[in-house]
Amino acid sequence: MELDNKDKIFFPDAELSKGDLAEYYRRIAPEMLPHAKDRPVTLNRFPDGIDGINFIQKSVEDHYPDWLERVTVAKEDGEMVQPLINSADALVYLVGQGAIAFHVTPTRFDAPEHPDRLIFDLDPPDGADDFSPVIAAAYAVRDALEAVDLTCFVMTTGSSGLHVTVPLDRSADFDTVREFARAIAERVADAHPDEFTTAHAKKKRKGRLYLDTRRNAVNQTAIAPYSVRPKPGAPIATPLEWDELTDRHIGPRRFHIGNIFRRLSQRDCPWSDIAGHGQNAERALARLKNNG
Repeated sequence: MELDNKDKIFFPDAELSKGDLAEYYRRIAPEMLPHAKDRPVTLNRFPDGIDGINFIQKSVEDHYPDWLERVTVAKEDGEMVQPLINSADALVYLVGQGAIAFHVTPTRFDAPEHPDRLIFDLDPPDGADDFSPVIAAAYAVRDALEAVDLTCFVMTTGSSGLHVTVPLDRSADFDTVREFARAIAERVADAHPDEFTTAHAKKKRKGRLYLDTRRNAVNQTAIAPYSVRPKPGAPIATPLEWDELTDRHIGPRRFHIGNIFRRLSQRDCPWSDIAGHGQNAERALARLKNNG
């Protein structure tokens, strides 16, 4: 696919152009698309690279080609048409429109009220540089989930934190999933009151890490696995093995365009079988309540 202005520099510090970004997405598509397929996508567009203007775009523009798949999505005041990234060509085309980051819903379009992903978004408290509270929170959330027999997966966000993700079987609606996520977060916060909180208001956090479950709602999004982030060095949201959190070099931007393919040549994607682990959130919520 031909790109306009493919030599335009998008990441000045890393000297990466629009063409380099498009080539990355074409190469990563086999790993990325299973996690993004059939999910309405929100674009973070930077037409002149990360140092220029940027904006968030949800809807399809009139000039987008007919071959680019799209879906009609309900919203509060009506409907909107959003793109899908179901092919490498779709990724490359949208990079051509200035897209750098791709955020996807926790649902697939055929069941917009029934998520197949539950997400805990964990960022350092108050923008601190210390990543250890994020790692501690991820382990604490994992332990709480395992106590109700749920398997979860972890990923760097490529920005500042980690996502802990629970694959679901789509039997439960958002109300149930959100109730369960909040209950897990409250249990973790109650067990570690000096370290973690469920308080959304920053003034109430008092230096504690916020256990954010707000992404578990209709039309909410999270960064797609293997999406680039608009940060210096072109960091990537990267699925991890749990034991990688013990690596002293681990951090939210540990992996980037310059090293991700070396990583994937040395190990399979830790999320390669995540879709095969769909779990029932309603049963898990019942177990949580029965466990007190």
